[in-house]
Amino acid sequence: MLLLRVFNTYISVIKQPAFVSVRRMSNASVSIKFRWGLSPSDPEQQPVLIVGQASHIASLTWDDVRCKLEPRVTEEAWRRGIQCVTSSPGDSCELWPRAASLATLPARRSRHAAPARSHALAKIVRATQRSSDETIVLVCRKRDALASAASIGRSYPLYHARSPAAPLGAPAAPPAPPARALTVEIHLVHEKLLGDAESEEEGIGTLDPALCDNALSAEELSTLQDVAEATRLAARITDTPANIMNVDSFIEEAFKLSKDLDISAPTVIRGEELKAKGMGGLYGVGRAAACPPALVVLSWQPPGATDTVAWVGKGIVYDTGGLSIKARTSMVGMKGDCGGAAAVLGAFAVAVKARPSVNLHAVLCLAENAVGPNATRPDDIHQLYSGRTVEINNTDAEGRLVLSDGVVYASRDLKADTIVDVATLTGAQGTATGKYHAAIVSNDSALEAQCVGAGLVSGDLAHPLPFAPELHFTEFTSCVADMKNSVADRNNAQPSCAGLFILAHLGFDFPGKWLHVDMAAPAHCGERATGYGVALLSVLFGAHTRSKLLRALAPAQK
Repeated sequence: MLLLRVFNTYISVIKQPAFVSVRRMSNASVSIKFRWGLSPSDPEQQPVLIVGQASHIASLTWDDVRCKLEPRVTEEAWRRGIQCVTSSPGDSCELWPRAASLATLPARRSRHAAPARSHALAKIVRATQRSSDETIVLVCRKRDALASAASIGRSYPLYHARSPAAPLGAPAAPPAPPARALTVEIHLVHEKLLGDAESEEEGIGTLDPALCDNALSAEELSTLQDVAEATRLAARITDTPANIMNVDSFIEEAFKLSKDLDISAPTVIRGEELKAKGMGGLYGVGRAAACPPALVVLSWQPPGATDTVAWVGKGIVYDTGGLSIKARTSMVGMKGDCGGAAAVLGAFAVAVKARPSVNLHAVLCLAENAVGPNATRPDDIHQLYSGRTVEINNTDAEGRLVLSDGVVYASRDLKADTIVDVATLTGAQGTATGKYHAAIVSNDSALEAQCVGAGLVSGDLAHPLPFAPELHFTEFTSCVADMKNSVADRNNAQPSCAGLFILAHLGFDFPGKWLHVDMAAPAHCGERATGYGVALLSVLFGAHTRSKLLRALAPAQK
């Protein structure tokens, strides 16, 4: 008799520690492949998870899924499982012990959450990972496929330094675990099958026609693959500790990517050359470290392009806080302070593969905020690339210093019309917008709205903060320099102020578009990096690419 064991609820699954399955096994050797449609497999040989929103799961017939479940699961068991999970959305059940699972995503969604329910999807995927080849059957709308692909990608982190468990008497250095394969097979639910209140709220009638068909082309699958791989790349760089991922190593990542993309080698301005060029922010932050700081620029410049976009990423490979040193518990995890630069690098890879029609530059501001004889002191005054002077009143507010040099380089040297800086900038961001939404500040209301929309579509959520320089910039008033680098009142819109500090070096009269993305909290889930920002930037600027899927998902340009 078939064993059908129903889990208590999906809630019981998400109460497990984040990345619980990752701690039991290494995902470094897991390859992920996306395909459209289902192929026959035996769940005993290749475990399967079928997951989607309850209404989408309910639309499946036995003939749709039998090739993934037979001969282990009968049609009767499938129907009982459907009844179980659709009567209580958010639940999951096992159709066959440890081999075939069925799960639904939460039914309700608030207006500031992703329609794809990508955060819930990631929790389910992490909790059901196996130690063998496996398949995920993703049942979704076409417009939710990219957010879901990024979510699945970040659920299989690449970096680990665990030694495989060695049997008694085995050599001290056992062989690496065998490679595993994850196949994500996508079953699309046609938009016409929905008809619920949420569908009307999300504006089905205004969807790009490319999102209304019931198929994924090879090009569209390639885009999903690129986004998932780039998300894993960004997370791997962020997860890697600074004794391995130092400034030298990060530069190597940039050179490797340029070679893989078949573009010109990056421009590197480093060490004393930064000082000579007047980049006192980046130089001052990184000058005490063993590896000199660097400004690294990767460029895509197609013939005939007239517009120029620059993404500027904060790449602090480790942040001790400098002489304003962090407490012992606060310093743990600061290897992840390079998450902004990692996201920019990953998103640049996606964009170049999609052949954008604009000039696109990835500007990586790389440094280690170390303690040493040459470390910047509180009270020091640095002149930044803008020419403006900054009195240092907190060496742990270093990200804005390196980014200020980066955005001015983007404007002055690269002639960028649109500049986006991405950073794990302030702890106050998590207080302001939480663990799931980045905090954004912009001088352009249209770009701000587009970023919020791109966040909902990509699953990399974003929420705007006040843009009021006349109210907030006085927090940086200095008696001896043009400004200080940290606010006087920490209760006065800290994340907004941090963004305004960066814009001040471009100039509050900057004629172009500027967007600041503070993703300090969403850059991590538990002790793992999420690769946040790759999907967001890919969708936000998707209209400038040749990718059919990115163009369809991109927010309307104004």
